[in-house]
Amino acid sequence: MKLIECPRDAWQGFHPFIPSEIKLEYLNQLIRVGFETIDFGSFVSPKAMPQMQDTAWITERLELTGSNTSLLAIVANERGATDACAFEQIGQLGYPFSISETFQMRNTQATVEESFERVKRIADLCQKHRKELVIYISMGFGNPYGDPWAPEIVMEWVEKLSKLGTSTFSLADTVGVAQPSDIGWLFTALIPHYPELEFGAHFHTRPDDWRPKIQAAYDAGCRRFDGALLGYGGCPMAQDDLVGNMPTERLVDFAREQRELLCIDTGELQKARIMFQQIVG
Repeated sequence: MKLIECPRDAWQGFHPFIPSEIKLEYLNQLIRVGFETIDFGSFVSPKAMPQMQDTAWITERLELTGSNTSLLAIVANERGATDACAFEQIGQLGYPFSISETFQMRNTQATVEESFERVKRIADLCQKHRKELVIYISMGFGNPYGDPWAPEIVMEWVEKLSKLGTSTFSLADTVGVAQPSDIGWLFTALIPHYPELEFGAHFHTRPDDWRPKIQAAYDAGCRRFDGALLGYGGCPMAQDDLVGNMPTERLVDFAREQRELLCIDTGELQKARIMFQQIVG
């Protein structure tokens, strides 16, 4: 199993602003844990996401020497992708591609088709700068807006996007509505059909329904999972205060149950957990 720690998703909507030095200290602690990837920041408009305005400053100061952890930054357009590509430290760029027209407009001020054209240009930038592009299929398991959704729609967009050279997709349960049956159907359909691609799961969940989602994805062959310590954060549009990120602690427990080898330092993980509790009060 690969565990992707997502502090960016945990604190992007947090108020007030977390001092940059504190974020830096926490991210350096997460690097010491040994996560496969850390989704650490985003290159987006400071007006849209004030908490992320110091991503460039932080990137230049992260302690990566001797670490195998890859850094992933979220971008919403070519300008953000260009800024992120300027940093050698960043290995992956993530783009939130929603199959819900309403959410795509709200999230990136672009229609789904316009977003597809953006992905083309961002993919070219990634290839030029030797970065990996990770596509998040947001609203991948349904949406609250009444926009069309079906597993087949997800399949269609994965097919189109994969032709742009994207090799990693993360199916995002953006508002925490995923059903185990849909999770199992999608991963069972996608993973054998695209053996050259990597598929991950970015689940948002209530405290009492995390296990069925992980189990359904795992049983269908998924081995890449996003999480955030304490299950903090999540999408503010979930319309349910109990819906947050998948708790990293649960993912670690699940991996142990499945006898999966995780290359993380549990002592450093506990230190990170304590630090994050202090950050969010």
